[in-house]
Amino acid sequence: MASEKKSERGIRIAIDRGGTFTDCVGNPGTGKMEDDKIIKLLSVDPQNYDDAPLEGIRRLLSEFQGKEIPRGEPLDTSKIESIRMGTTVATNALLERKGEDIAMVVTKGFKDCLEIGNQSRPNIFDLAIRKPEVLYKKVVEIDERVTLEDYAEDPERHQTDAAAAEDASEDAELVKGLSGEAVRILQRPKEDQIRQQLQEVYDSGLRSIAVCLMHGYTYPKHEALVGRIAKAIGFEHVSLSHELMPMIKLVPRATSACADAYLTPAIRKYINGFQKGFAGGLGTESVKREEGSKGARCEFMQSDGGLVDVDIFSGLRAILSGPAGGVVGYALTSYDPNTKTPVIGFDMGGTSTDVSRYGSGRYDHVFETTTAGVTIQSPQLDINTVAAGGGSRLFFRNGLFVVGPESAGAHPGPACYRKGGPLTITDANLYLGRLLPDFFPKIFGKNEDEGLDEGASEKAFKELTEQINKEVARGEGSGKKGEMSTDEIAYGFIKIANETMTRPIRSLTEARGHDTSKHRLATFGGAGGQHAVAIAEALGISQILIHRYSSVLSAYGMALADVVDERQEPESKVWSDDGDVRKYLQGKMEDLKKKSTATLRDQGFEENQIRFEEYLNMRYRGTESALMVVKPSKEEAEKEHNGEEWAFGKAFVKQHEQEFGFTLPDRDIIVDDVRARGIGKTFEGLEKTVDQQLKEVKPKDIKGDEKVYGKRSVYFDGGRQETAVYKLEDLAVGDRIRGPAIIADGTQTIVVTPDASALLIDTHVVINLGESDGQDTKVDTKEADPIMLSIFAHRFMAIAEQMGRALQKTSVSTNVKERLDYSCALFDSDGGLVANAPHLPVHLGSMSTCVQKQAEIWRGKLKKGDVLVSNHPMFGGTHLPDITVITPAFSGDKIVFYVASRAHHADIGGILPGSMPPHSRELFQEGASIKTEKLVSEGHFNEKRITELLLDEPARYPGCSGTRCLPDNLNDLKAQIAANQKGINLISALIDDYGEEVVQFYMRNIQDNAELSVRNLLKDVSKRFEGHDLSAVDYMDDGSPIQLKVTIDAEKGEAVFDFTGTGPEVYGNTNAPEAVTYSAIIYCLRCLIKEDIPLNQGCLSPVKVVIPKKSFLSPSGTAAVVGGNVLTSQRVTDVVLKAFNACAASQGDCNNLTFGFGGNIEGEKAVKGFGYYETIAGGSGAGPDWDGTNGVHTHMTNTRITDAEVFERRYPVILREFSLRAGSHGKGQHKGGDGVVRDIEFRIPVQVSILSERRVYHPYGLEGGGDAACGQNVWVRRVPKMKGSDADAQANGNKDGSSKQENPPNAPGKRHEAGEDTADEEYRHINMGGKNTASMQPGERIIVKTPGGGGWGPVGKGSETRQHERQDPKHSWRGGSIASRQAEAEASA
Repeated sequence: MASEKKSERGIRIAIDRGGTFTDCVGNPGTGKMEDDKIIKLLSVDPQNYDDAPLEGIRRLLSEFQGKEIPRGEPLDTSKIESIRMGTTVATNALLERKGEDIAMVVTKGFKDCLEIGNQSRPNIFDLAIRKPEVLYKKVVEIDERVTLEDYAEDPERHQTDAAAAEDASEDAELVKGLSGEAVRILQRPKEDQIRQQLQEVYDSGLRSIAVCLMHGYTYPKHEALVGRIAKAIGFEHVSLSHELMPMIKLVPRATSACADAYLTPAIRKYINGFQKGFAGGLGTESVKREEGSKGARCEFMQSDGGLVDVDIFSGLRAILSGPAGGVVGYALTSYDPNTKTPVIGFDMGGTSTDVSRYGSGRYDHVFETTTAGVTIQSPQLDINTVAAGGGSRLFFRNGLFVVGPESAGAHPGPACYRKGGPLTITDANLYLGRLLPDFFPKIFGKNEDEGLDEGASEKAFKELTEQINKEVARGEGSGKKGEMSTDEIAYGFIKIANETMTRPIRSLTEARGHDTSKHRLATFGGAGGQHAVAIAEALGISQILIHRYSSVLSAYGMALADVVDERQEPESKVWSDDGDVRKYLQGKMEDLKKKSTATLRDQGFEENQIRFEEYLNMRYRGTESALMVVKPSKEEAEKEHNGEEWAFGKAFVKQHEQEFGFTLPDRDIIVDDVRARGIGKTFEGLEKTVDQQLKEVKPKDIKGDEKVYGKRSVYFDGGRQETAVYKLEDLAVGDRIRGPAIIADGTQTIVVTPDASALLIDTHVVINLGESDGQDTKVDTKEADPIMLSIFAHRFMAIAEQMGRALQKTSVSTNVKERLDYSCALFDSDGGLVANAPHLPVHLGSMSTCVQKQAEIWRGKLKKGDVLVSNHPMFGGTHLPDITVITPAFSGDKIVFYVASRAHHADIGGILPGSMPPHSRELFQEGASIKTEKLVSEGHFNEKRITELLLDEPARYPGCSGTRCLPDNLNDLKAQIAANQKGINLISALIDDYGEEVVQFYMRNIQDNAELSVRNLLKDVSKRFEGHDLSAVDYMDDGSPIQLKVTIDAEKGEAVFDFTGTGPEVYGNTNAPEAVTYSAIIYCLRCLIKEDIPLNQGCLSPVKVVIPKKSFLSPSGTAAVVGGNVLTSQRVTDVVLKAFNACAASQGDCNNLTFGFGGNIEGEKAVKGFGYYETIAGGSGAGPDWDGTNGVHTHMTNTRITDAEVFERRYPVILREFSLRAGSHGKGQHKGGDGVVRDIEFRIPVQVSILSERRVYHPYGLEGGGDAACGQNVWVRRVPKMKGSDADAQANGNKDGSSKQENPPNAPGKRHEAGEDTADEEYRHINMGGKNTASMQPGERIIVKTPGGGGWGPVGKGSETRQHERQDPKHSWRGGSIASRQAEAEASA
């Protein structure tokens, strides 16, 4: 283990309690690896023992002391130096939803903040939207409120000064928060009221609560008060958000507090039970109390890769406890601080695979992650999980090979587990000879004494082979004539699984600016050794490290890990290299380090064992993507910053350039947080690193049958080969085995391919890959091969996804970075869509119209390095704020494909800020319109021309301004260019691998495959609706009809979508360019297919769309269209789904809200200002076997909402309420979802606009289900009082009771707050209608009440909707959650 000083106590034990197995590594105190004892036992085995870790410790102590300790006897701690554990108790409680019953305490107006979350839905094509359930049983709203006085988008950069909270008077309205920002106290909490509210919760039987109040991260006084009252009442556990993670963002902080309150009691319960098994206590405190049998140190692994004393281990930090040990294990055993070669960790278990990276001697941490559907804020190792493991199921669907995400689990398990399970990756490995039954535990069959059943795997594969060959022969597959062998098919699935697993590895490394091929691959976990070589080949990695303890590496990692104490405080200073700011931040850092040192000393560490990593969380002003920047090391400071160690500013700029590809030299750098990570060193490095061992080892090739355990026929690329099998324990250090070979022991199987070799060193098996890049075999382009087709489907989609990631990272605006309002796609040389990452449905089909138009216009005129830009609706645009950037890719002189990215720009000019005017009548009023321009000419960015188009041209029209945020437009356009370049580089790499002919061939075939899927769907639908009339009509709020008749040719699988009867062009802005209707049809077809198919041009081949010219679905070139994209598109979707009788209407709207001020109207002085744009969720429609979902985005959009605290930090607003609109759903056998109430008060004069629908026509129910409530937009306006008016009645005249806060909290003596009448003025609620704009004054509000979703089926008929979901608490996040592998992590081990 670690080379530490040997003490007389001696015994050190490290344990990883996994979902299936518990691994224990013990050392008698010598610290030598050869003296380690390893025990692997089942995590749950009630016949034999109550607690697996306790049983493991009993067995190890018996072994080390040379005498059997009887079960049940308390274990003597006097011989134990330390116990270290990683546990899945917290993860399992979260996965199974079996934590403590809790209540959440939150600021008034936000009781539903966690149910609404960020308002996006997890799967955009699932009509039955499923969001994870919330963790709390009850919510308590506290009548308290604070807000930030200044706002980040203020063009004047005004900063209010205020006294620190502790120095301010009791009734001060302005105080300085912990972050240094001025905080205004609007409403102080009333103690008596809180006591009464919490007592009610206590009396209901709940004993654990989570507290998260608005801006509690910077002003924690109100949270602390609630905490004190709760403890006095007798609550056993109180989680306060500011103590757990004082970072901005209400929703993640509240979820974190809930997760902590939910999980910590479960962990404490487990630890108390565990401690009872010892004579003498565990933990630092018991070591100090030297009573009786002296206590032993006991530490638990946290999600951040650090250990913490048993007494302070909490639920929030325990979620990735198990996987974190594995990362620590490979990081400390595979990384050499001298050679600094970075390592990628590949941990393949039964249900999923964890991927991580370790470089530069530090762990990569992330601060916001989602596990089992719960988004939490807490430092965690950056571990990405893919839903592909040994137990992943295999399918042949729509002519493609599919692996996962469904898993066979531990029961019934793979087909070979003798329980009648389905075909899985484990079966494919077994059938191909890559898994050896001899080395697998004999725990199967009736009496649990049989090995793996090879016959079952073979039988299932033969049946699948027959089915695939039949489909392919009928032309339903890819059109390949020659029959495929069972070997080829099983190997095909292995290749697809490898492709699925390499995708996240590429994005993990390349997205951070690292080159994958410059890494080593460290593989561990039950199934890793069978796939390691193929994964490394695909990534261009030449060396693989497999630790001798790779199957128990998580436990081994616990033994090597350090004890960690994390401290963090919020901040808001602007970074500067001068003395004052730096001194202030250094002072803050020193305070944190002092607290950390005290905690670590308390745990028995001396000063010389304590190290620190110092971080500042920094970002450019106006962006939300902060980077956690570590203080440069002495070495880096000497090399790069003239010896200056506190060069955080320079380090930030360098890291920003590396990660995002650009810097913003003219912007301030803001410090958001100060963080100190105190490390108590217990491990001083291995005796020899891998690199030192490789230098010293003298390789000796194993010849002939020397040391061979047996032979086996194993399938490799090209056919089966007779392969030697070696037992790991029979091999000596220095032995080198040339592939093909299999090396195995009782816990792992390592496959060495023909062009690789394996070398044994003390600690690892090192696999070196040959020169072959795995692509020697010529790919045939006469006939499409379904395996290659599946691989290319993955590759093309991965390219679009990586473009999207690049765009999100390199952009500056909130719209792209936070709200994710963008799309990226890949097109063939004619502009036909090949792959579109599923970002926003409304962009799906419309981008190809745009690319096809531009390809036609510029045919023969484009050169390498040219980039085009367009947003005009007649040229394939949707509405003007969506600007499309198109880059051609050349091979020689000819264009071989195009890539394009489309992003919503927050402002591009026009009559109103935000460029979404509700009353536009002509296109020019909506801002800059670009038919076609070169944005880049042969590599030169044409800034002058694009500035003219965005800033000067729109301002020439009457009443119009140019863009109000030109720097953001230019930065986002550059980000789009960079994203396109990323796509071109990735396709060029694909062409280098396979050749242009092959890539082009599969581009065409992937389109044919999508066409086939849609034809099959249409044939299926025609059967279901035989004799039915597939037609529907619905109306816009202005009465314009959208009429549709669908005619299906059952034989050919073709359909005509005929919109004849649709209303004429509108003198308004709900006209929708034709491209929008195509997008809606592609989206609906994909929802109806209910399976993953490539979304591309082929989807529309079997569909003919008839749109009457001059209707509002085919408007003229000057018609206003801004509402067509966001409103009419939703109605077209409703009509298509209604025609197919698929589900009731959803809210049918995006509720577009914009506000801001400023502009450069011609003839007037330009005013610096800002524009803000958001879309607001509503209810989703119910269906034949599901209820609608509350407060979620539906159909054509899926953008996120800005977090409440970030919203108030950036803009001059107070968010009074953001909650569900109770009772707005349609009733029925399955009820629709509720809409939301969003109540915003403005603090300065701004122009506010709302562009919405379903304010007149209700979202319809189907099959007897009720209609949902219409939406309503209310302006709470201050007006002079009329003599004799009944002010009170008017001020509170809100009949439907949906807004619970018509008289919100007031700031004593500050100014008139919304809702507070005076002698001369009163507040009135004014209905703004669906589309309106108003100049709102300070204290005035807009209340947007969004529509619900329609119901399905008559009320009173029994609903079976969620029955199966109640039985299966995991239904909401099945498939790809970050910790899903925990449930039965090593099912295939």
